[in-house]
Formats: sequence, structure tokens, C-alpha cells
Amino acid sequence: MADQAAFVSRQAARQPFEINQRQVQLDLWVRRIGKIGLLLNPVFAYFFLWAPIIVLIVFSFNAGRSVSTWEGFSTQWYQNIFSNTIAGGTEAARFTTENMLGAVRNSVIVGVGSTLLSTIIGTMVALSLVRGRFPGKKIIDSLLYLPVVIPEITQAISLAIFFKVVFDFVKLQTGLNPTTGFGTIIIGHVAFSISYVAIVVRARLADMNPRLEEAARDLGANEWRTFWRITFPLILPGVIAGALLAFTLSLDDFVITFFTSGIGTSTLPLFVYGMLKTRVPPEINAISTLMLVASTVLVAISLGLQGRNAARR
Repeated sequence: MADQAAFVSRQAARQPFEINQRQVQLDLWVRRIGKIGLLLNPVFAYFFLWAPIIVLIVFSFNAGRSVSTWEGFSTQWYQNIFSNTIAGGTEAARFTTENMLGAVRNSVIVGVGSTLLSTIIGTMVALSLVRGRFPGKKIIDSLLYLPVVIPEITQAISLAIFFKVVFDFVKLQTGLNPTTGFGTIIIGHVAFSISYVAIVVRARLADMNPRLEEAARDLGANEWRTFWRITFPLILPGVIAGALLAFTLSLDDFVITFFTSGIGTSTLPLFVYGMLKTRVPPEINAISTLMLVASTVLVAISLGLQGRNAARR
């Protein structure tokens, strides 16, 4: 009886220890699973974002006309683009490189125009918000982020309504009949590009030492000379980065351009959309790949400029 009682007491003493051991092992497994989940989460996220783009690039080198079945490697669709022939499955429906280059020209006109205006206005907005003191500064600061956060379709519809109201008023007052075109597209692109330029330039201004400007004024320079000799050279990389970002956004924009464009002002995204409405030619992957490369290069230059200046600071 004594031995049995001792055995029972030893078992009772070991039971909490075994329970604790199992709990520790369970906690270790939960932590391992959590770490694996954290590692896989960005992998799946980036795969979800980049898989369609990778498929598009791969099929731009597909030898067959199918955009879903791989039939071998070929660069013929790029050759069709640069040899002035973009043909689909039927000979009746043909697109020429001349049409595509016209759309590219329109995109460049809109991009350059909107970039110049948005860079000038966005830089002035950033300077006023960082250096200025005036009533309503907080309201303008809050409104600055609206084009970044609100849906693009909302901006497009509001711009279309705005231009309709303005055109009706002008026609009623002057008898003229203004229509949508390059001007309306540029205004629409400037409306959302200003915020991006201002945010980039503002970040550069926030890191700049204001004592440099104070020293210039103490040495006799007026506000204008101080800006051109001190402030502008220091914020120039940020201005260029914001301009490149604005140009990239303008070059790739479809929704706002679609709602504000007119006859003869079809940009490259609208040209691609027009091709997709009737058929899906294999050249569409090649054109999209070229657009992707151009946008990536511009964004990389913009980020490189910002990173280099951050390293200097």
C-alpha cells in the first residue's frame, strides 16, 4: 500500500510538469506557424500583384496568335509594331503603327503639358504649406490629399460634369461651342497630379535646413534671389522626382482621360482599349509591355533621385 501511494503521488507530481511541457511545445508550434505565415504573406501578396504582369510579358513573346496558349518563343509582335503593321486574326481589321504612334504623340502632349503645370503649381503649393503662414492653411493641407485617396472614377465623373456646366455657361454667354479635347484632358490630369508633386516637394522642403535661407537673407539677398540661389537648387531633385511621377501617372491614366477626351485626342491607353473592344490581338501584350517598361523606368528614376538626396542629407 505504501509503494502504491508513493507511485500515485509521483504520478500526480509529474502530471503538471507534463502538461506544462505540452503547453510549451504547443506554443512553439504556434509561433513557428505564425512565422511561416508572416513569411508567406508578402510572397502571396506580391504573387497576386505581379503574376498577371509576368504572364502578360511572357505572352508578348508568344509565337502564336493565342493570348492564352503558349506556342513557342518569338518577337514577331514587336516586329509588327515597329514595321508599321499591327494585324489581328482577320485582314479586315487592321491597325497600323502610324495610328499607335499618333496615340503615343497625344499621350506625350498631354503628359508634358500636365506635368509642366502640375509641377509649377504643386511646387508653389508645397512652398506655401511649409514656409507660409496664412488663414485656411490646415484646410488646404487636408484638401491636398483628396485626389490621392478618392476613387479615380469619382474624379472623372466630377470633371465631366464640371466641363459640361462650364461649356454650357460659355455657350450661353458668348455663343461659342467649346468641346472636350487636349485642354480638358490636361486640366483633368493636372487636377490629380498637383497633389503628388506637392507631397514629394513638401517632403524635400521639410528636411531642408531653413537656416540656409536665413543666412542668405542676412547676407543681403531678397526673397526672390534667396529662392533661386538657395531654395530651388536644394529642392530641384524633389521637383524633378515629382515631375517624373506626374508624367508617369498622366501617361498611364485611362479613366479620367476617357471622360475628358474628345475627337482626335485618343491617348495610348485609349488606343489599347479601342483594340480590346473588337478583338484581343497578340500585339496588345507587346504594347502593354512597352508601356510597363517606360513607366517602370520613369518611376525608378524618380525613386533614385529621392533616395540619392536622402543619402546626401
